[in-house]
This record gives sequence, C-alpha cells and structure tokens, in this order.
Amino acid sequence: MAETTQLAILGGPKAVSLDQRGITGWPIITDEDEEAVLEVLRRGAMSGTDVTREFEDDIAQWHGVKYALGHSSGTAALQAAMWACGVGIGDEIIAPSYTYWASALPVFSLQGTIVFADIHPDNLTIDPADIEHRVTERTKAIVPVHMGGYPCDMDPIMEIAEKYDIKVIEDVSVAQGGLYKGRLLGTIGHVGAFSIMSGKALATGEAGMLITNDRYIYEKATVWGHYARTTTTRWSGETGEQTITAPDLTPFVGLPWGGCKYRMHQLSSAVGRVQLKYFKQRLGEMREAMSYFWDLLEGCGGLQVSRPAKASGSVMGGCCGPGGIYKADELGGLPIQRFCEAVAAEGSASGTWSEPLHLHPLLNDADIYGHGKPTRNANSDRDLRQPVGSLPVTESAGERVFGSPWFKHYWPEIIEEHAAAFRKVAENADRL
Repeated sequence: MAETTQLAILGGPKAVSLDQRGITGWPIITDEDEEAVLEVLRRGAMSGTDVTREFEDDIAQWHGVKYALGHSSGTAALQAAMWACGVGIGDEIIAPSYTYWASALPVFSLQGTIVFADIHPDNLTIDPADIEHRVTERTKAIVPVHMGGYPCDMDPIMEIAEKYDIKVIEDVSVAQGGLYKGRLLGTIGHVGAFSIMSGKALATGEAGMLITNDRYIYEKATVWGHYARTTTTRWSGETGEQTITAPDLTPFVGLPWGGCKYRMHQLSSAVGRVQLKYFKQRLGEMREAMSYFWDLLEGCGGLQVSRPAKASGSVMGGCCGPGGIYKADELGGLPIQRFCEAVAAEGSASGTWSEPLHLHPLLNDADIYGHGKPTRNANSDRDLRQPVGSLPVTESAGERVFGSPWFKHYWPEIIEEHAAAFRKVAENADRL
C-alpha cells in the first residue's frame, strides 16, 4: 500500500518503472508525412502558396468555418487577428495574465496595450465575471485563452462583447479540437487563432492558423502580412448576406500593410495536410489517455482534477500543458514545489506555474519603442500597470497549479504508473 511505500526522494523505489519511450513522443511522423514534404522539395515549391491554400481549405472544412489563413507562427496569427479586429494606437485588449506571452504581447507592436483580467480558481481560464468592469471606450477585443485544454466560458464572454460592440479573439493554441457546449473552440468568437508548431496537439512544424466566418477579418489579416496574396483582397462591404460599412482595401493591394511576411512555409503545410487527416483519431486517443490519468487521480486528497463536467457538452481540447489544482491544506501544508520534486523523483513529471505576465518587468518597466516611458502606458492616458495583489487568483497559481505528463497514447499500464507516482507522493505527504 502507498502508506507503507518509501518515497523515491527518500531512497525508496520509483513508482514509474516501465519503458517510457513513445508515451509522450509527438508528433507521429510516417512515410506519408515524409513523402508529402519530399514532393514539395522535389518540385522546388518551398516558397509557394499552393499547398498552404489547400491546407487552409482543409482547416476551414474541419472547423466548419468559411475562411482559414496560414501564418508563420501562432504569434503572427494572433497579431494579425488583433489588427484585423481594429486594434491600433492606444487601443486595449483584455486578456488573462495566466497564459503564454504570445496571447497578449503582439498588441504592443500595434501600438495598443493590455488590460489583464483574473482567472477562475477551478478551471484557470479567464473569469467572465472579471471582464466587464475592465471594458473602456478604448477596448477593441477580448482574448480568451483555453488554457491547458480547458474551454473558457464563452457564452458570457460573447454577451459582453455584443453589449459593448467589441471583438472576441479565441486563442486555441493549447486546446485544439476542444468543445464548448458542443461547439468547436475557435469558432465561437469572431476569430480564432492558434499555433500548430511541433509542441501542439496538431503539430506541423513551425506555423500558425487563423480561422473566421467574417470575410472582412479574413481579408484584413491577409493584407497585413501576406504580400503575395494581397491582390486577392477586394473588400466592397458585400458579404452575400449583408452589407457592412468598412474601409475599402482595394486601393492598397499589392503590398503588405504591416510590412510583415507571415505566410506559412509549404513544408509545414504539407505536413499539416497529412496530420489533419488523422487528427480526430489521434486526438481521441489523447483524450482517452488523459481522461484515464485524471480518473485515476479522482478522490486523491490534495489533488483536484480540472476538467469540464461530462454533462456540460464541453470537452477538453488537445491538452497541451495539462495540470490540476493543488490543495496544500489537505496535505499538511506541503509546499507545491516539494510535491513536484517528489513526483519527479518517482519517475514522472510535474511542475509549477512561473511568474504571471502582469508582474513581469517587460509589462511594467520596458520602453520597447523609445517612447520615454513604459510601453504598457505609451499610448494611454492612464497607468495600466497592475501591481501585486491586483489579480489574486492568477497570482496564487504558482502555489496551487501542478503540471502533469501530457499523454498522447492510451497505454494503460504506463499511465497507471504515473498516476501511482502522484498518489504515492500525496498519500505520503506527511513524510516530506
């Protein structure tokens, strides 16, 4: 029994003993992927757009949206989405501080800025209850991040956006294929953007994707950084369904408005087309594996599983960077860092969250573009910096969020060993 098993960190045997090779290896590369890349190489089409356009069509169809636009990275896709949604000088976006930097920092290059909202304590996504009071006349977009694969509560977010006529840009980088009340993530807001680099569930190399049903957003994102494709943009305000009052893009075709070169590399596009063919199947196995791991931890004191209720119609996405809620008070006050150290000693993997974005010096002190004051406030008429104590739930994440292995394959015996490592440490916390 775990109660009588010596912890590995104290000299006992490791809980994880089976061969781990392949359990977290990603992506799956087959002869089909290799042949797709070689086809592009052999005909010298590395810098073309034909395969990328085919991949965009595949992505749009997979998500059930009208438009998809490939980018060089998820960061580029997010920046293009922000600009396409009208973010410019002095404008504000609302985003969580508990996220990867790319969800928010691209706004600086648009001469806009960030207002951070707090997160929900149980699912670690942006808390809709902390958004509305942060909306000002300068707010142009909300950027919900489906953190750790967990779907944000999109209905109230969309209600706030509609009330104040602002856009919603979903960051789906770590939750590809997830569902919110039966709807695919990335298709609920006005535009979705996500990374598809090799560390994501849909892994193509180094690339990103933007998806939307809004023709104007699609065309604006195209003219921002796709210089070889700006001649295809002929916005007239006519969508076939309604006429929208919007600037005519036609006079400026030919050059990228942002001076950026954001097209996706065709080798990544070739890999992406193959990967997408099998994504639903592979995602299903990934979900099964992660669900089994969390099932094995249900009821373990001190460890709270973070996933939507089965009856909600919401489903975890690709689960990149999975984690749960740590309750030190149930484990005799054991610090989370010591817990994670002990789990690692058992042969598994765990970790803690690093510094929230809103407390990082870059967001408070850096003068990136030579304005003579912090870039965060450079084009604002007020001090937007958010000090310690301003986002209490986010700031507590470092002490209450633990990471777990990201299982890509349903190999029960190995998953069971990893779950046993976590339970072993939790059940012997008094010895640490």
